[in-house]
Amino acid sequence: MSKGRDRDLIRRRDDALCRRYYYWTEKQRLRFDDALRVLSLNEFFISEQRIMAIIRKRCRDTKLLPVPKVRKPHLTAEQLELFPDEVIRP
Repeated sequence: MSKGRDRDLIRRRDDALCRRYYYWTEKQRLRFDDALRVLSLNEFFISEQRIMAIIRKRCRDTKLLPVPKVRKPHLTAEQLELFPDEVIRP
């Protein structure tokens, strides 16, 4: 019998974590840093860094979820041009 955590349990946890990440970011439209906080503090009780590592690894392996690459989203000038002036300036 091998020592350590059961690989099947870890795989099932990672699957559930990715499903919950998808739910919070895509269905509930929560920013990914807020979704990480919810997953870390309320649902899986592991660090945000570990959650990001799991999500990145799963995204590389399956190509199903978009990989968040930055901690803060940045708007480019081209993206700002998509909004009319009256929305940006009161």
